[in-house]
Amino acid sequence: MTVKSSISLTDQQAAFARSLVREGRYASLSSVVQQGLDLLRQKTEAEVLEAEALRLLIAQRREGDFISGNEMKQRLSARLTKKRRVHGLEG
Repeated sequence: MTVKSSISLTDQQAAFARSLVREGRYASLSSVVQQGLDLLRQKTEAEVLEAEALRLLIAQRREGDFISGNEMKQRLSARLTKKRRVHGLEG
Protein backbone atom coordinates (compact mmCIF):
# COMPACT_ATOMS: atom_id res chain seq x y z
CA MET A 1 0.00 0.00 0.00
CA THR A 2 1.19 3.50 -0.78
CA VAL A 3 0.35 6.54 1.32
CA LYS A 4 0.47 10.02 -0.17
CA SER A 5 2.10 12.54 2.09
CA SER A 6 3.19 16.13 1.84
CA ILE A 7 6.73 16.87 3.03
CA SER A 8 8.91 19.94 3.25
CA LEU A 9 12.53 19.93 2.10
CA THR A 10 15.21 22.54 2.41
CA ASP A 11 16.40 24.10 -0.84
CA GLN A 12 19.59 22.03 -0.60
CA GLN A 13 17.71 18.79 -0.03
CA ALA A 14 15.32 19.47 -2.91
CA ALA A 15 18.17 20.37 -5.27
CA PHE A 16 20.06 17.22 -4.33
CA ALA A 17 16.99 15.01 -4.78
CA ARG A 18 16.20 16.61 -8.15
CA SER A 19 19.80 16.06 -9.28
CA LEU A 20 19.52 12.35 -8.46
CA VAL A 21 16.37 12.11 -10.56
CA ARG A 22 17.91 14.18 -13.39
CA GLU A 23 20.97 11.87 -13.41
CA GLY A 24 18.64 8.89 -13.78
CA ARG A 25 19.60 7.35 -10.46
CA TYR A 26 15.97 7.47 -9.29
CA ALA A 27 12.71 7.61 -11.19
CA SER A 28 11.13 10.33 -9.07
CA LEU A 29 11.49 12.54 -6.00
CA SER A 30 9.23 10.07 -4.24
CA SER A 31 11.72 7.27 -4.96
CA VAL A 32 14.56 9.35 -3.53
CA VAL A 33 12.64 10.01 -0.31
CA GLN A 34 11.57 6.35 -0.04
CA GLN A 35 15.19 5.20 -0.40
CA GLY A 36 16.29 7.75 2.19
CA LEU A 37 13.70 6.51 4.66
CA ASP A 38 14.66 2.88 4.02
CA LEU A 39 18.31 3.71 4.74
CA LEU A 40 17.35 5.59 7.90
CA ARG A 41 15.25 2.62 9.05
CA GLN A 42 18.17 0.25 8.45
CA LYS A 43 20.56 2.55 10.30
CA THR A 44 18.17 2.88 13.23
CA GLU A 45 17.69 -0.90 13.43
CA ALA A 46 21.47 -1.43 13.33
CA GLU A 47 21.96 1.09 16.14
CA VAL A 48 19.36 -0.70 18.26
CA LEU A 49 21.11 -4.04 17.69
CA GLU A 50 24.52 -2.52 18.50
CA ALA A 51 23.20 -0.98 21.70
CA GLU A 52 21.67 -4.29 22.75
CA ALA A 53 24.95 -6.11 22.01
CA LEU A 54 26.83 -3.57 24.14
CA ARG A 55 24.34 -3.97 26.99
CA LEU A 56 24.81 -7.74 26.81
CA LEU A 57 28.60 -7.40 26.78
CA ILE A 58 28.51 -5.06 29.78
CA ALA A 59 26.24 -7.46 31.66
CA GLN A 60 28.59 -10.35 30.91
CA ARG A 61 31.60 -8.32 32.03
CA ARG A 62 29.88 -7.36 35.27
CA GLU A 63 29.24 -11.02 36.06
CA GLY A 64 32.82 -12.05 35.24
CA ASP A 65 35.99 -12.01 37.29
CA PHE A 66 37.73 -8.71 37.88
CA ILE A 67 41.47 -8.26 38.22
CA SER A 68 43.38 -5.42 39.81
CA GLY A 69 45.14 -2.74 37.84
CA ASN A 70 48.50 -4.16 38.89
CA GLU A 71 47.53 -7.64 37.71
CA MET A 72 46.45 -6.17 34.36
CA LYS A 73 49.78 -4.34 34.01
CA GLN A 74 51.65 -7.58 34.74
CA ARG A 75 49.62 -9.52 32.18
CA LEU A 76 50.13 -6.86 29.52
CA SER A 77 53.84 -6.64 30.28
CA ALA A 78 54.18 -10.42 29.97
CA ARG A 79 52.37 -10.41 26.62
CA LEU A 80 54.50 -7.54 25.35
CA THR A 81 57.69 -9.34 26.40
CA LYS A 82 56.52 -12.50 24.63
CA LYS A 83 55.68 -10.57 21.43
CA ARG A 84 59.05 -8.84 21.48
CA ARG A 85 60.78 -12.18 21.90
CA VAL A 86 58.81 -13.77 19.04
CA HIS A 87 59.71 -10.88 16.71
CA GLY A 88 63.33 -10.67 17.84
CA LEU A 89 62.91 -7.26 19.46
CA GLU A 90 64.25 -8.07 22.89
CA GLY A 91 65.85 -5.02 24.38
